[in-house]
Order: sequence, then C-alpha cells, then structure tokens
Amino acid sequence: MKLRPLHDRVLVKRVESEEKTTGGIIIPDTAKEKPMQGEVLAVGPGARGDDGKVITPDVKPGDRVLFGKWSGTEVKIDGEELLIMKEADIMGVLE
Repeated sequence: MKLRPLHDRVLVKRVESEEKTTGGIIIPDTAKEKPMQGEVLAVGPGARGDDGKVITPDVKPGDRVLFGKWSGTEVKIDGEELLIMKEADIMGVLE
C-alpha cells in the first residue's frame, strides 16, 4: 500500500540506532531509546500560505532528518512502523 501525505506532512521511517556503544557494551532492547533520526519516504505537496499559494516543503524523499523524541504520529503500514509528522517538527536534514 502506498501513502501520500497531505499538505505539509512528511512520512518518515526511523533509522535504527547502534546496538553497541563505542566502548563495545551491548545495549539491551529494554534500555534503548527510540531513534530521533529517520529517512523521508514521502512528502505532501505543501501547506497553503495566507495568500492561498502552496508553500513547497524543504525536505524530499530520501533525505535523512532529525526530529524531536515525541514528534509525529506512529502508524503501521504493511507491517512497517512509520511516522507521519508536520514538516515543522523536523529540526534539520543530515548531509
């Protein structure tokens, strides 16, 4: 199933964090925090400004982004856990 976000919403897949620390200690699943990085899978056409014109989003599919710990809404599509969030919830693009 394909999902096309509306307005200024973005579909993001979380990027898994490392299972070991730099010192080699293995982190158990119960102690892991949800990653705050993800890959943009789909982007809506943009929000409408006060003048009625569509404002094009700054992110595009394939971008790797940083977002807040509690940003977005978790959804499950075809057995895959994804996030839908507003573009404003994205803090930056990793280059």
